[in-house]
Amino acid sequence: MEASRKYLCLLGLFLLAGAVGLESVDGAGECGRVPADKMALRMAPCASASHDARAPVSAQCCLVVQKLGKNPRCLCAVMLSNTAKRAGVKPAIAMTIPKRCRLAHRPVGYKCGGYTLP
Repeated sequence: MEASRKYLCLLGLFLLAGAVGLESVDGAGECGRVPADKMALRMAPCASASHDARAPVSAQCCLVVQKLGKNPRCLCAVMLSNTAKRAGVKPAIAMTIPKRCRLAHRPVGYKCGGYTLP
């Protein structure tokens, strides 16, 4: 029960932080025409996994990461976005999610800011 409440609080924080940072841009960025901060909202199922390296990664989280991972620049931008930062995402832990999902075609060794995707 306590874990569910904590997850819901994290999810709420993630969504609230995303709503605050939703500015639209006219040009294309790392995720195409959708800003990385807005794309970060799709990572809500990964909230607990991005805070704790030992937390289980849900199938829904892995599905989102797999879709975003098709464009490593977008995945990186999302994991390091202002929305993710406001939600308390720890980049070094978030970068382990593709590996923890056992994605066969994850961006191995891809540089992401000061971090390298495992």
